[in-house]
Amino acid sequence: MRRAVLDPGVFVSALINPAGSPARLVAEVRRGELDSVASPLLLVELEGVLRREKFRRYASLQAVSNYLEVVRRISIYVRDPEGPAPLRSADPKDDYLIALAHAQSAVLVSGDKHLLELGGGAPILAPVDLLAAAP
Repeated sequence: MRRAVLDPGVFVSALINPAGSPARLVAEVRRGELDSVASPLLLVELEGVLRREKFRRYASLQAVSNYLEVVRRISIYVRDPEGPAPLRSADPKDDYLIALAHAQSAVLVSGDKHLLELGGGAPILAPVDLLAAAP
């Protein structure tokens, strides 16, 4: 089974555009075709973003609560990594995602160009690229 850490932005994109690549990945997780790994930091970040006022045009607070519950239910919940990330992002707030993916032997899936541009052999893919790499 493929394991992935879906960047909170991937979950946000999936909610906003149900026809896009991020939504297709979330659908794969729901069908059991992809394991999604989540941690407390990831879920707190996701909830903080989705509860911002600017997202009300896409989803009500009740819809956000329901979506967050689905994300919690379909994800494998693990502790936040204790050690530093093996690579550093241009945005230090993203380093926990790198560390989480590394600690869980998972690919990090993100649309964030700072993460996608990292070298060093870290498995970081855009949603469309993970979909294309599906077995």
